[in-house]
Amino acid sequence: MMKRREWMQWSAAAATFGLPVLGYGQAQTAALKPGKPYAGQTVNVLSVVAPQFSAHEARLAEFEALTGIVVKYQYVPFANTREKLTAELVAKTDQYDVLSTMDIWGPSLYNLFEPLNSRLAEKKIDLAARYPRAHLRAARDGLGEGSNFIGFPIRGHVQLLFYRKDIFSKLGLNPPETWDQMVEAGKTIQSKTDLAGVAMYYGKTGGQNLMIWMNYLWGMGGDLVDAQGNPAFNSPQGIAATQAYLDVMLKHKVAPAASASFNETDAVNSVAQGKTAMVPVWWWRYASLTDPKTSTLKPEQIGFVPLPAMPGKENTTYTNTWFYGINRNSKRKDAAMEFLTWLTQPSIERDLLLDRTKNEVVAVQNANLIDAAVNQRFEGMHKAAAQSLKGAHGVPLFAQWPQFSDLLEATINELASGQGDVKAALDNAAQRARRIMRS
Repeated sequence: MMKRREWMQWSAAAATFGLPVLGYGQAQTAALKPGKPYAGQTVNVLSVVAPQFSAHEARLAEFEALTGIVVKYQYVPFANTREKLTAELVAKTDQYDVLSTMDIWGPSLYNLFEPLNSRLAEKKIDLAARYPRAHLRAARDGLGEGSNFIGFPIRGHVQLLFYRKDIFSKLGLNPPETWDQMVEAGKTIQSKTDLAGVAMYYGKTGGQNLMIWMNYLWGMGGDLVDAQGNPAFNSPQGIAATQAYLDVMLKHKVAPAASASFNETDAVNSVAQGKTAMVPVWWWRYASLTDPKTSTLKPEQIGFVPLPAMPGKENTTYTNTWFYGINRNSKRKDAAMEFLTWLTQPSIERDLLLDRTKNEVVAVQNANLIDAAVNQRFEGMHKAAAQSLKGAHGVPLFAQWPQFSDLLEATINELASGQGDVKAALDNAAQRARRIMRS
């Protein structure tokens, strides 16, 4: 539970970041039901693989002691998660009680999840006060007043530009503020060291090659769809943004040639193994870049700044959110709600952030994003994230997004291989996307 002194610190910081200020009583964790009414039940969780969730699993004895409920996890690799969830939706089984899903899959899977509004009201849990809006949008089955919450944001990301602080210092370079400055810094680094400039990832893996491209698109004033929901990524702004994104590797050659097939992990490893000086990527990759088990670098060698912007434009960051929801077909919904009530306590997320045996940076709760101890440990990363989240972008949430995304992913990958004209490729993709939207 949040102590009074912590609540006062939270209230002051919340005012600074424009976040909701709660009454002290409201800020405390919603209580579990007394008397262990669901003792003896087993809640089965289907979760994507992530160290954060393994750390949660390690604390389950605490939950079982409080409630008598046993929780069992089954993990699915990221690349197989959407397929597994879709199979659960079609089969309508009750094998799993709690399911994890990513925001961009949500609309195609909404019918898999139990609406939670009445349960949240009973628990007096105010999700709108607890989570940034950019993450919370993923956990609803729509945007209107009649929409239902269908899950708790559990894992969420903003993007940062990670860079070799020691190399930049040695060469007298400032961290890039624009994409053009990133290219120029990359050229300088390549001319004066044996490192590549920036690790990009244009390969096909779950839409990862779109995650930086979208910031180019938004930065140029373009968008994925227009106000009527029609494909808009082939606008003049979209064409210019795509060309600039590809030029990092194809024209300026400040990204390794292998970037054409790199996925996100490949790009991070290129920096972690001392081969490349920069990588724009999710903040959770900080662990991979600084952990001696996965990196040749020390924490003091890695710096981070917000993603670069287009000249004269504000920074953008695409957000990615995972939520845990209750399977609509579960026969143990009450026990599953008890588990989610316990798991999503701000203190559990905070404990993991401050656990120095781990290197977990992910936080989705307002209180932890601006927590003084958390920011001291991670050199202000979370306050920067809180600021970025105020105006963060997300992909349009519609049921056809997975197919829409697959089409764009293939288009960007083909262009990155040096095949085709950008305008022609985007026009063709937009035509095909219209057919997808009508399906």
